[in-house]
Amino acid sequence: MFVTILSCLATLAKAQQQPFYTQYVLNPFISNPALAGIENYWDVKLSYRNQWQGIEGAPKTIYLTAQGPFKQIKYSKPTTSTVAPTEKKKRKNVATNYWTNYKSIIPHAGFGFSILSDKMGPINRYAANASYAYHVGLSSRTSISAGLAGGVQGISLNTDQLNFGVTNPSDPAVATNNVVNKIRPDISLGVWLYSAFYFVGASAQNIVPSKINYSNSTQQGDGLLVPQILLSAGYKVFLNDYLTFLPSTMIRMVSNTPVSFDINAKWQYRDIVWLGASYRHSKSFAAMFGMNINSKLNFGYSYDITTSSLKYATSGTHEIVIGILLGNRNRIVCPRDFW
Repeated sequence: MFVTILSCLATLAKAQQQPFYTQYVLNPFISNPALAGIENYWDVKLSYRNQWQGIEGAPKTIYLTAQGPFKQIKYSKPTTSTVAPTEKKKRKNVATNYWTNYKSIIPHAGFGFSILSDKMGPINRYAANASYAYHVGLSSRTSISAGLAGGVQGISLNTDQLNFGVTNPSDPAVATNNVVNKIRPDISLGVWLYSAFYFVGASAQNIVPSKINYSNSTQQGDGLLVPQILLSAGYKVFLNDYLTFLPSTMIRMVSNTPVSFDINAKWQYRDIVWLGASYRHSKSFAAMFGMNINSKLNFGYSYDITTSSLKYATSGTHEIVIGILLGNRNRIVCPRDFW
């Protein structure tokens, strides 16, 4: 009795409550509101993730994000970014010129929003948030930003998809509506320290804990949405005038669960094509590929292979991210402050 519903609620109460992403390095704003307005254009990202393909009811996540500065950052010029020159002679001393021309950010505000749907079996989590961030320079080449995101999240349960077995096809203790919705606040905080070659970030998601209950009993079917802490860092290395290497990591901390972490690596050629690899502790390996098509359009694709017992039942996880740059007057191909 309650096998299906309790297992779903246990997932919410004890496991990873926020969706997993593989390509958060391509869009760190999805996990940290302090990134709003970090570049001198509006960055729109659309993503679809099909997790554990082949397993019925496996998670499927869709999100749309947009973030940018309140107004154009006047000082920003192509020389402060890693624009990819077409002529070979212009590739000389790229790393030196990049560091020489790089300046800390002009103080300014950034805004953004995100819309998310994360469906797993009979449970669907959806959220809508607006974000605000403020960026200031700490020194001539180091900047910091702090951000706040606020909105609402909903957890809906489709009771028509619950299965209690042949002997007990239904249970009177479970709410009998076809779809039961629970609306809760969704608030996040973040901070981001960055320079020409590195970033360090921290964010707290769902900082207002919320109870959820889908049963007619106050004693059964309860769950709790708890805060999640994310710590991230990365360092950009110019291997030569054509190739850069970015190792990075993310650490996740959720109440009553073991600390988990990712280790990532990204190689980028001429700021146009990039390849990546990722290891998620005790969960999966991933391969990534992407391209900055021009100063208005880019995309990324990743394929994950799980290392858990599910590997015998799934053909893997697919994730795609499409990026559109609006107001990119300087025609920057590769971002200035995250890569």
